[in-house]
Amino acid sequence: MPRRQSGMSIVKTIKYCLWGLLLSLSGLWLLADTLLPQPFTYFALRAQLMQYTGVLAIGAMSAAILLAARPQWLEPHLHGLDKMYRLHKWLGIGALVVSVVHWWWAQGTKWMVGWGWLTRPLRRRAGPGGPPQDVLEAWLRGQRGLAESLGEWAFYAAAALIALALIKRFPYHLFVKTHKLLAVTYLLLAYHSLVLFKFGYWSQPVGWAMALLLFAGSAAALLVLAGRVGAGRKVRGVVESLCQYPELQVLETAIQLQPGWRGHKAGQFAFVTSHRDEGAHPYTIASAWNPATRRIVFITKALGDHTSQLPKLLQTGTPVTVEGPYGCFDFDDRKPRQIWIGAGIGITPFISRMQQLAQAGGAAAGQIDLFHPTAEFSQTAIDKLSADARAANVRLHILVSGKDGRLDGAQIRTAVPDWQAASVWFCGPPAFGRALSRDLVAHGLAERHFHQELFQMR
Repeated sequence: MPRRQSGMSIVKTIKYCLWGLLLSLSGLWLLADTLLPQPFTYFALRAQLMQYTGVLAIGAMSAAILLAARPQWLEPHLHGLDKMYRLHKWLGIGALVVSVVHWWWAQGTKWMVGWGWLTRPLRRRAGPGGPPQDVLEAWLRGQRGLAESLGEWAFYAAAALIALALIKRFPYHLFVKTHKLLAVTYLLLAYHSLVLFKFGYWSQPVGWAMALLLFAGSAAALLVLAGRVGAGRKVRGVVESLCQYPELQVLETAIQLQPGWRGHKAGQFAFVTSHRDEGAHPYTIASAWNPATRRIVFITKALGDHTSQLPKLLQTGTPVTVEGPYGCFDFDDRKPRQIWIGAGIGITPFISRMQQLAQAGGAAAGQIDLFHPTAEFSQTAIDKLSADARAANVRLHILVSGKDGRLDGAQIRTAVPDWQAASVWFCGPPAFGRALSRDLVAHGLAERHFHQELFQMR
């Protein structure tokens, strides 16, 4: 089992994965070529940089689209799909930045030649490296014009689609549809890269790495376009019951699943599709799994267009599809005691865990403290939360911000005297989690013992 990591160290791991890929591709490319061509001229340097930036751009994009296919085998190594999606986001941004540089060396040079600032050297008919040595190389060279044109327009489309994905105000259902088009642009850019990749590289380690990345990326892109992502983890079900908490703008939805659900651990999440045009939305599971009842519960807060409309869209008997489970926020760290912090709707994974503990007979006395800071208050919801806490033998701390102020590290240290012997599990607003982590670590908590869910899919 991979070693459990803290929220902060996982963020570092994501950065290491991103830079590790880019530096590895850089090293492999430098084994095959150089940034100091002889003779050293503008156009010779341009040719080298076009190859180098092309390798980095398509390499990062290949890794990004592979993660978009939600490969189950990668999840434990990257500590959950939420972390995989964070890496996916930064790989996309990295690919966009490098692609812009790649595009500038191609298009900017053409502009400067047109303006008379540069004089293009005469191109040898067979291209660099002499005449083609075999049929494949000749065919690839014959595809250059088409590959360049398709690559340029695919770059413009990909840049626009990535920019849209980064705009949080862009509606989610439109984001899902437009983001899927990136699979099409990827396939065009893969063709562009295959044709324009220097033929001599294919016999080098950089060529082997690119072949693997292009194959994996193309397979993932076809999987996305075919709508087969997560196909083996989807189960149909129907809405069994609905319970609204108007004071909280929260909806609790119980779903009766058909046979096929593999079960889930507390703290995991699933993608739920209730309307085909809207697409799948990720929600944390708020119930322990009982194979005898096949019942699963989600608690959603009205934070956007879709979640605001759920009370109107869903009714008892509505058919849904549930895909999962995903995530590694599973409370498994072997520490003698734990501190949980569920801020607002971030309480959801802790409800699931308390129900799981209650099924197993409850936690040991004094082992777990649960802090639930919230801006809104519903007595009905608090009563249900308190009942779950009693059944699980968890000590519950309710803090309503208007009355009790904002939760901070000092309050946690006061309420839990032996806090340094505990691990901390946080789910809620990311900035709030980072602030608590910095405070507790500054006062002696080991960074690896602060676990934070990065529940942001875009």
